[in-house]
Amino acid sequence: MPEIKYEIVKELGKLSETESGWAKEVNLVSWNDRDPVYDIRTWNSDHSRMGKGVTLSLAEMEAFCELAKKL
Repeated sequence: MPEIKYEIVKELGKLSETESGWAKEVNLVSWNDRDPVYDIRTWNSDHSRMGKGVTLSLAEMEAFCELAKKL
C-alpha cells in the first residue's frame, strides 16, 4: 500500500480525548499535497498515527455546521 502523505495545516480544535492520549480533533489537513480539507478523526498525541475519520470540503463543513446548530 502506498504511503499517505499529510500535513496538518491548522489545528482547529479538540472534541474529546481518551485516557490513552488519543484525541478526536477537527483540523485543516492537506492529504497527498492536495488542497487542505476539513478533517475530523482521532490522532495520537504527536500526530504520527491516526484513526479513521472523515474529510469535508468548505461547503460540506458549512452545511454540517448549519445542521449542528439545529441540535
